[in-house]
Amino acid sequence: MADTSPTSPHWPSIDLVLLDMDGTLLDLHFDNHFWLEVIPQRYAKLHRITLERARELLDPRFAAKQGTLDWYCVDFWTRELSLNVAELKRELSEHVRFLPGAERFLQALRDRGLRTALVTNAHQESLAVKAKQTDLIRYFDHVVSSHRYGVPKEHPEFWQALQAELEFEPARTLFVDDSIAVLRAARNYGIAQIFAITHPDSTQQGRIVEEFPAVRSVIDLLGVTVTGDG
Repeated sequence: MADTSPTSPHWPSIDLVLLDMDGTLLDLHFDNHFWLEVIPQRYAKLHRITLERARELLDPRFAAKQGTLDWYCVDFWTRELSLNVAELKRELSEHVRFLPGAERFLQALRDRGLRTALVTNAHQESLAVKAKQTDLIRYFDHVVSSHRYGVPKEHPEFWQALQAELEFEPARTLFVDDSIAVLRAARNYGIAQIFAITHPDSTQQGRIVEEFPAVRSVIDLLGVTVTGDG
């Protein structure tokens, strides 16, 4: 059967654009490196154990919290690991950067006068670090961290709270994210146009996404070919 998934949104029917942050607009390489390399290294040093042993101890703890608000919570991991996670992120903030084409896409939305909202599971501390480094907040009419609602984007309660706050029509809304679990929650809530990102980490090969229409970069949603890092 031929693939009939749209390759770009139907822009005339969109009033609001909801965008994820990490892995959609910002390069997920920062977070992957931070949690898979930096935190195990600092944890190993703190407890005077090998890096291998640190990973053995941390991996199941991380896996147990994925999909929960704690997984995204800087305060939670600071307590759990006895590491100042927010300070470590500030220390490494120069490595936070946009994905290719993301800024051009955001400026295009501004030029078109579309209403935009950043919707992220990132803790407020993480959001502050990344906003300071990239100035991405200037492109948005609304900025929402799921920590404000007490539930992550994977849960229907998040979408109920978001709609109550932003007063949008799901049928006239576009949502873009790199997390399949989050995209499913948005689809279940009735968000009409949903796209996945296939290359959330610029240093890794792209994923094959079959469940949702997917693009390499948000700039592809405008039918623009990415050349360089713009």
